[in-house]
Amino acid sequence: MTPRAAPTPREQLAAARRIVVKVGSSSLTSIDGGIDPARLDRLVEALADRRASGTQVVLVSSGAIAAGLAPLRLTRRPRDLATQQAAASVGQLLLAHAYSASFARFDLAIGQVLLTADDMIRRSHYRNAQRTLERLLGLDVLPVVNENDTVATDEIRVGDNDRLAALVAHIVGADGLVLLSDVDGLYDGDPRKSGSSLVAEVDDPADLQAVQIAKPGQGSLGRGGMGTKITAAAMASAAGIPVLLTSAEEVAAALDTAADGPKTGTAFRPSGRRMSARRFWLRHAADVHGRLDLDAGAVAAVIGRRRSLLAAGIHGISGDFVAGDVVDLVGPEGVVVARGVVGYDAAELPGIIGRRTSELPPEQRREVVHADDLVPLTAPTR
Repeated sequence: MTPRAAPTPREQLAAARRIVVKVGSSSLTSIDGGIDPARLDRLVEALADRRASGTQVVLVSSGAIAAGLAPLRLTRRPRDLATQQAAASVGQLLLAHAYSASFARFDLAIGQVLLTADDMIRRSHYRNAQRTLERLLGLDVLPVVNENDTVATDEIRVGDNDRLAALVAHIVGADGLVLLSDVDGLYDGDPRKSGSSLVAEVDDPADLQAVQIAKPGQGSLGRGGMGTKITAAAMASAAGIPVLLTSAEEVAAALDTAADGPKTGTAFRPSGRRMSARRFWLRHAADVHGRLDLDAGAVAAVIGRRRSLLAAGIHGISGDFVAGDVVDLVGPEGVVVARGVVGYDAAELPGIIGRRTSELPPEQRREVVHADDLVPLTAPTR
């Protein structure tokens, strides 16, 4: 009997019982008219259709700042933080009201969830966001997630809603991630120029090496571009989540539940296994407070054999951290090879690094970073 082939990422997306959909500012708004009702309604109709098929949906929506430009009589996205926050304050209410009214046509309730990077980098906040989103879905509410631009500063900003969508997809245990843009997929060159071709499938990160990414135009309403979408797709696919990148104009096709999956855009095959929420947080969301410099033997133990990091394998430290903070583990070539939760304050380590466990006082004979609190960032060498 011939074994059945593994499902393609498009088939996985079609069969997904829980998906995250991200839409960008340029797909919902315009500088001249604020929120575009026709575009928003078309998005909502497609999401409602997918919901009717039995799929739980989480929407990550940009557009708060852009929606606030027209009411404030601003002709372009402001560069200063205070005006961005003011525009977000006005636009967020308009955007939430527009979504609420549009989803009400299908008797669907929505819940607004505003997040900052602080909610991602602090473990307790991360878990609280996870519980909130899970409960909303359990109550048959469609969560609408956005970065909290009203209060977010450069220091507490996630950076872009593409990355936020990848984080949310992992937080809620999504079976698929759909990134909607104003471009119908990933091209091997600038899609505005002749000679560029659509990349229909990305089976491995190596497939992206020859792709040239065009920068967002000067009139862009959002912070992101194709580069941020590729980063988000790589984050999600590395955690075992299939990803589809396509245009908002093709949203109905992107959410198609036909057996062979959506016929549009660029599909990213999952390139890694599902990882625990804690390891995903460590790898992609945690705030790093310092670094530990490792010798080659320690790198081999941590990466190759997945062992805990001991004091003997450390030859240098930097940063002001305390026990429980996240630190980078750096190999002899200066490359960050892993990230983990450190078990000592920075002030405690100079006296014990480079020493064997048997040489240390009994109270210090413990791991500097335990294997359960560590995630490799590079593949082991053979």
